[in-house]
Amino acid sequence: MAGRPAVSASSRLLEMMRKWYYNAAGFNKLGLLRDDTRYEDEDVKEAIRRLPENVYNDRMFRIKRALDLSMKHQILPKEQWTKYEEENYYLEPYLKEVIRERKERQEWEKK
Repeated sequence: MAGRPAVSASSRLLEMMRKWYYNAAGFNKLGLLRDDTRYEDEDVKEAIRRLPENVYNDRMFRIKRALDLSMKHQILPKEQWTKYEEENYYLEPYLKEVIRERKERQEWEKK
């Protein structure tokens, strides 16, 4: 049982570091989510194409607003910043599916 508090303390420390990094990255001050900032390789482009229309439109609104703010050298008011606790990994399930399909297709082509 002596090791258990250390694990809890280290997980709290890790969580604090994640929150610090999230805020230090700066995209939250523009109202962006983490998935809005992904590098768009072929897999990500396909995952974005598969997004439901309302999720895609929300994503495009956040990106356009961030570009506008960036051009004006401004940030959102603090109450509108994206919070770490509210982060929504909306692209993750679609991206996992695309990667799984690509790997399956590669395996099929090997045969």
